[in-house]
Amino acid sequence: MRRLFGTSVVLFLVAGGVAAQDAAPPPAVAVVEVRATDVTPATSFTGRIEAVDKVELIARVEGFLEAIPFTEGSIVDEGDLLFAIEKGPYEARLGEVDADIAAAEAELTLARLEVDRQTTLVQRQAAAQAVLDQATAFAGKAEAELLRAQASRARAELDLSYTDIRAPFTGRIGRAAASVGDFLSPQTGTLATLVSQDPMYVTFPITERELLDVRRQAAEAGFDESAVTVRVRLADETVYDEVGTLNFVDVQVDPGTDTVAVRAQVPNPNGTLIDQQLVTAMVEIAAPEQALLVPQQATLVDQGGRFVLVVGDDDTVEQRPITVGRTIDGSFIVTQGLEAGERVITEGIQRVRPGMVVDPAPAAGS
Repeated sequence: MRRLFGTSVVLFLVAGGVAAQDAAPPPAVAVVEVRATDVTPATSFTGRIEAVDKVELIARVEGFLEAIPFTEGSIVDEGDLLFAIEKGPYEARLGEVDADIAAAEAELTLARLEVDRQTTLVQRQAAAQAVLDQATAFAGKAEAELLRAQASRARAELDLSYTDIRAPFTGRIGRAAASVGDFLSPQTGTLATLVSQDPMYVTFPITERELLDVRRQAAEAGFDESAVTVRVRLADETVYDEVGTLNFVDVQVDPGTDTVAVRAQVPNPNGTLIDQQLVTAMVEIAAPEQALLVPQQATLVDQGGRFVLVVGDDDTVEQRPITVGRTIDGSFIVTQGLEAGERVITEGIQRVRPGMVVDPAPAAGS
């Protein structure tokens, strides 16, 4: 009798557990509604960001480095002092040249006076013509010495100006390759690199066939190829906010790759783009057209391909295979498998499986 009672209790507990499990609420998931959005068709190319202006700063005179009055990695304005080389030797040289000029001017004044004196004597037939000729030659030599001294001063002034290395344009300055106290010369090499920031270039290779296709599409759309817009997709797959325009197509084909270098100019007001950065250049030619977008986090992949979990009108989950195209701002363009208005799961995918009933709620920001 005790044995039967124990069995009854076990059966009761199991039955109660199943009932409790069946009564559990459906799992909560976040969903987004698939909508048709205007999308501009684009062709993508691997490109690289290049600064419009870029210069490697070097010393043009010898001397000890006295100051580096800039912060590495900061924005400097045109004309800002970047490196200061000791000025003392060049100021002394300038003073020596000024003394040479004063001496040359005195010699020239004396030589001209002698020419005037000898000219008067020759006119009075009190001196020989040869003496006048010699005085004239001396005056010419004195004038040449003055010109030489003045040229030396111009060179000395130029050398003195080279002791201050200033920014030739506004841009971002890189790391300094020298320290205060180092002896610099033109052979020292690059002291720092300065690159302009706004705008930037994006340069990418395009095959001759693709170039002809772009020109054909531009002609069909009724605008010049220079009006073709270029967008930049960054390494994290986000699309850069600013839109660029083509401004250069190379005049020759690279025989090694059968490609033509194409360049677009892109605004860079916030410094997002960095010189030599690897990006994807998306050339947009045609007019916008309707397309369905689905967030990338809503898609899964198995042996059968890419799929999403769709929530039906009765809140039942269905696994739906889809075909996608390119990405735009973290979303795939869906070419097959979905219709506008359907709901796909973006959060809570791990907690559900096809056939389950779920508790859907709109995803944040949808």
